[in-house]
Parts: sequence; C-alpha cells; structure tokens
Amino acid sequence: MVTAVAEPAPVADRMDPDSRRWLDRLGAHGRERDAALAELRELLLRAARFEVQKRCAVLSQIRGGDQEDLAQQSAGDAMVAVLSKLDDFRGESKFTTWAYKFALYEAAAKIRKLAWQGREVPLEAEEWPQVRDPGLAPQGEVEMNDLLAAIRQEIDARLTPRQREVLVALALNEVPIDVLAERMDTTRGALYKVLHDARQSLRAALAKRGLDPEQQQTEESP
Repeated sequence: MVTAVAEPAPVADRMDPDSRRWLDRLGAHGRERDAALAELRELLLRAARFEVQKRCAVLSQIRGGDQEDLAQQSAGDAMVAVLSKLDDFRGESKFTTWAYKFALYEAAAKIRKLAWQGREVPLEAEEWPQVRDPGLAPQGEVEMNDLLAAIRQEIDARLTPRQREVLVALALNEVPIDVLAERMDTTRGALYKVLHDARQSLRAALAKRGLDPEQQQTEESP
C-alpha cells in the first residue's frame, strides 16, 4: 500500500487572516491603501521609538528631540524597506511582527553609527587576545594560547589585506558591520562575503596544522 505524501499548503493558505488583510490593503488603491500606509507608518514609528529609547539609555549625548528625529528617520527608512519587500513576505510570522523588525533594525543601525561618530575605525589589532581563564587547567590554557597564536600567524600569512582588515575590525575590535560598511563605502552583504571567505581560509589553514577551533572550545567546555 502506497501512502500519499501530503503536499505543503500554499503560502496564502498558511497566512493568518490579519496578515492577508494587510497585504490586500497595501496592494489596493486610493483611500484604502492610504489608510493602510498611515497605519503601517504608525506601527513602524512605535517600534523605532522603542528601540531608540532603549539604546539611547546608554548614550547620554543623544537628547530627547534628537531621539525623536532618529525614530522618525528609522520609521521612514523601514517603511521604504517593507514596501520594497512585500513580495518576500511568506506568512511564517504575522505581518506586523515581520514589519516591526525592519524598524528595530533601522533604529539600531542608526544608533550604532551615531555611537561611532567621530571615532576612528580600528583595522589593525591593538592587542591580540590571550586566555586568562582561572577555571581553565594549565595545560588547557597553554593549548588555547597556542591555537590563538596559530590563528594570528595564519591571519597574517593567508588572508588578503582586505580580508584581514574586515576580520580584525569585526571579530577582534567589535566594530559594528553597518559602521564598517559606511566607512569602507561598501555594503553589509559585501562585508559578510569577505568575512565568510576569510573564515573559510583560516579553517583550511588550521586544519592543515591539525587544529580545530570549534573542537578545542568543545573540549574545554564543562
């Protein structure tokens, strides 16, 4: 006996009614679409205000009026992003949840850039990390420091200058990727590709040495 395999339900069938209404209204014309756009703008503005207020709690130089301006800018940019990606919405979550994330991202990105305003982006390592874990056995500390030394050597030997700058800035100096993209006049996607290629090169080089950073971390975990 052959058991029939049920095909996955079409996207439209999986979408909740409220999300379907949002798409229908945003795809309409005239007053119905205008009303939907106004509601969407208010939703995104609430999300942006929430994110700005949360992040500005640690940034005293950003005043109340500036916070509102940041929220308005973030909501506007999120609005453009949401409308340009409506065809990408598949209904895995509610439309409002999906749209909300655009505003959170835009607000977070603007705050990160503002926090780095006037600061130099370090592309070279000021200090290479060393293991200082009192809970680590002496032998484990030595092995981890040897691994870090090998990583440093391979970064200098195997990576291109661009890969080295991106890896050091993002992974070691903790520069936000959107800040680095702006300073390097490139995109987040391009930097992610450079970072991915750099990590692949490092993994291959370390494998030839018989080293595996992920395995090392697993072995040292309690």
